[in-house]
Amino acid sequence: MFEKYIEMENLKEIMADANEYVVERIKKLEKLEELGVNPYPYSFKATTHTKYIIDNFSNIKEDELFTLAGRVMLIRRMGNATFLDLCDQYGNIQVFISKKVVGKEQYDLLKLIDVGDIVGIEGSAFKTKTEEITIRCGELNILSKSIRTLPEKHHGIKDAELRQRHRSLDMIMNPEVKERFINRAKAMATIREFMNNRDFIEAEIPILDTKYGGGEAKPFKTFVNALDCEVFMNVSPELYLKRLMVGGIERVYTIGRSFRNEGIDRTHYPEFTLFECYMAYADYNDMMKLMEELYEYVFTKINGSTKIVYDGIEIDFKAPWKRERMCDLVKVETGIDVEFIKKEEILEQIKVKELNIECDDEFNLEDCTKGELILKLFETYCEKKLMNPTFVIDFPIESSPLCKVHRKNGELIERFEPYAYGVELGNAYSELNEPLRQRVLLSEQAAKLRAGLETASPMDEEFAVAIDTGMPPAGGLGIGIDRMIMFLTNAYSIKDVISFPLIKR
Repeated sequence: MFEKYIEMENLKEIMADANEYVVERIKKLEKLEELGVNPYPYSFKATTHTKYIIDNFSNIKEDELFTLAGRVMLIRRMGNATFLDLCDQYGNIQVFISKKVVGKEQYDLLKLIDVGDIVGIEGSAFKTKTEEITIRCGELNILSKSIRTLPEKHHGIKDAELRQRHRSLDMIMNPEVKERFINRAKAMATIREFMNNRDFIEAEIPILDTKYGGGEAKPFKTFVNALDCEVFMNVSPELYLKRLMVGGIERVYTIGRSFRNEGIDRTHYPEFTLFECYMAYADYNDMMKLMEELYEYVFTKINGSTKIVYDGIEIDFKAPWKRERMCDLVKVETGIDVEFIKKEEILEQIKVKELNIECDDEFNLEDCTKGELILKLFETYCEKKLMNPTFVIDFPIESSPLCKVHRKNGELIERFEPYAYGVELGNAYSELNEPLRQRVLLSEQAAKLRAGLETASPMDEEFAVAIDTGMPPAGGLGIGIDRMIMFLTNAYSIKDVISFPLIKR
């Protein structure tokens, strides 16, 4: 079965990086075949796992038998006795194999087992003289013969890009990486549990559409052959969730992938997981309460505490979080009281105070509006100083076409962004539900798109018709799940919480 691959020149045709270690392992495959042993059986009935045995050892009877399976991470051969370190999803356990117990035939199979192989074990549990919980093996089964050596244990895989490219090896050699993705899955389930307990309905929205909207972003484009038309990958589920509200679902949420064809850095990635929800008869104050309670619930359930230490800084996500008005933060950090003065006065004070605002083709001080200037001052001087969880509230009106005007100041909207460690965690509004105003704002966006602004959205007539029909007053909230997981699992980069990020070839 394996003979045709044994010679290096033949093997290189299907495995370019094959070396003498691979050849040696393939020879062991051939030997197993000669002995009538299938190194890749169809199944194995494991009855328990490592953590159960370790956690319940005090209640386990001496003659109680267990079957478990896992990867061999260490082999210590000592003549007629061998110790293995077996690793499964839940942890590690030592296995003791005695020639006297398993017999010569099975014991000789150990010569054909390498670190990295997956095996099944049946045996009883005991403690060694050094008090280590161990399985005394009575039967050994080879379940998957590895033909590639694992990285050396103490050095592992250090290069970040290599770890992302070969995530499986990264998880094998670094248990905390595996635990990170397990906790990510648990967090997603916990979010759903939290929302379902508050009578929200989970919905699915399209990934492909002939239009896009709900966020300022450059979209990905593709083509549907069956319809002979260009389509876009969704940048936000917002417009569809609002249409569901119009249809009568008063509390709705989704957790799904969104796509924005933009830059990649520590907190940005073009494909990301977005949680978004809408609650009828609520406003942005209600959404602040919902978000802080959601974070508190998830962190407590997964980590056992709302407190974390992130990059050496203690952060506590316990509710309630601070509320800070954007204009007030700008005033504290720059000394300019921007709320009730004109744009020209702000520009004059920027010059007097010699503030440095970075300008590019998309932003210059002379052509921007007052609101755009306030946003730029906030991003430049305030954002990175928000270490503890903080809701930044009351944005300039220019910042979104989907939000209600502030009830006390017509130049602002009822919008907030939550921050921690200088990182934006989400976005929320008191949602706009005035049909005519909504049409005007969507038309303005479409005009910007026609003028060449790629991040502007086209007119969505189906959405506009839904709002014409009548949408209840509502609060809306979007949360970047990947950024939540960064804090939950102490990961510095967004790529560390994405199982298989894109790697340029």
